Amino acid sequence: MSSEVKGCQCCCDAKENDRELFDRIGEIIEKYRDREGSLIQVLHMAQNIYGYLPLELQKYIAERMDKPLSEVSGVITFYSFFSTQPKGKHTIRVCLGTACYVRGGKKIVDKLIEILGVEIGDTTPDGIFTLEVMRCIGACGLAPAMMIDDVVYKQVNPNKLQQILNKYYR
Repeated sequence: MSSEVKGCQCCCDAKENDRELFDRIGEIIEKYRDREGSLIQVLHMAQNIYGYLPLELQKYIAERMDKPLSEVSGVITFYSFFSTQPKGKHTIRVCLGTACYVRGGKKIVDKLIEILGVEIGDTTPDGIFTLEVMRCIGACGLAPAMMIDDVVYKQVNPNKLQQILNKYYR
């Protein structure tokens, strides 16, 4: 194993700030490691602390929970609420449910890809936005719709996207 994280071995090249986060995650693992079926719970808490679940953190969790890395990675890749990449400060979710798709949801996605310079699932280089799609956000009557964080934007027009995004650059 390569580097040490304050009293425990791990397969990461942790920076000083990361060491504190790994220590907190290590405490959670110790609390839950012997509980049957606790992996998902540990992964949720680890992602809340670290922000995402990079490979080095997956290795650390697998080692500390005495589980194969393939099991930990398998759970992370199976469930869409886990992320292996850093998320932006704001998450944009464009609805591509039937009503939104038919009323121009795909045009919204295409324009956001153009404006932000990222693909679906990616985060802008400045770390401000992560772009995602959803199947339905429950605003079918006012389609197309999208969300930025917890704010729903209804009847979105591709020409007004830049104006909407500008609110989040502050």
